[in-house]
Amino acid sequence: MINLSLKRHIFFLQGLLGPLCAVYYPPAGDHHFSREAILHVPAFAEEMNKCRRMVVLQAEQFASAGYGVLVIDLYGTGDSGGEFSEARWEIWKADLGAASDWLRENGAETIKLWGLRLGGLLAVEFACEHNNEIHDLILWQPVVDGRLMLTQFLRLRLAGEMMAGNKGENMTTLRQRLAAGELVEVGGYELAPDLATALEQHSLGDLSPPGSMAVNWLEVVPNSGRSFPPMSQRIVEIWCGSGVRVAAATVIGNAFWATQEIALAPKLLDETTVRLAIH
Repeated sequence: MINLSLKRHIFFLQGLLGPLCAVYYPPAGDHHFSREAILHVPAFAEEMNKCRRMVVLQAEQFASAGYGVLVIDLYGTGDSGGEFSEARWEIWKADLGAASDWLRENGAETIKLWGLRLGGLLAVEFACEHNNEIHDLILWQPVVDGRLMLTQFLRLRLAGEMMAGNKGENMTTLRQRLAAGELVEVGGYELAPDLATALEQHSLGDLSPPGSMAVNWLEVVPNSGRSFPPMSQRIVEIWCGSGVRVAAATVIGNAFWATQEIALAPKLLDETTVRLAIH
């Protein structure tokens, strides 16, 4: 039973293969489920942990604006069931389906997906496949190319190995291990070959949301001299050319998903809240 008098309610939602840790933020000042809901699609691996504080702050702002917000840990991540080595792209999409079903069962008439980093890529694909259920997209620093992100992730292992004095591995050998069906451990996360393959095969360039869906795309840059990333800009132009309503912008702030210590980007919170008050 969800206690809507609380600022947030933590519970477990049944996903495809196991329980999903979920946090529901009810609309402020209203002890009822909101007809307008936002479902958060989290970042990948350690980036998810780096982003938790920003996600909490934004969820609270959304709730203050009248939205019901559901934040989940996908299968094999965070406090949800399963191990990271068991995580799969298709399982994650099924988990998003379970979460959106829960929102609709509890009164949501419109659902917006709020995707962060790899969660942005996952959110766009899910929205394309469920365009009758998802109304709008909010993208924070979305991963444009899964293959590039996988390469960057594997480089973390190579950097760790070099610091430990081990120089026998390189990108080619890591990819060969994955191709041979081996798990590859990166910073405490055991990456399965199936998930690695899925990452390599996914790109925003292969997806296009329906024209009925509004997309708010926000990128964080370190200073005013930095423009919207070229790879992201190309996707925005392609989508706009196909009739998608994209509102893209940059905000100045810390790269909170990648900093050594927990960091915040207050202007991203403010800009996102303002945009959601408009749409």
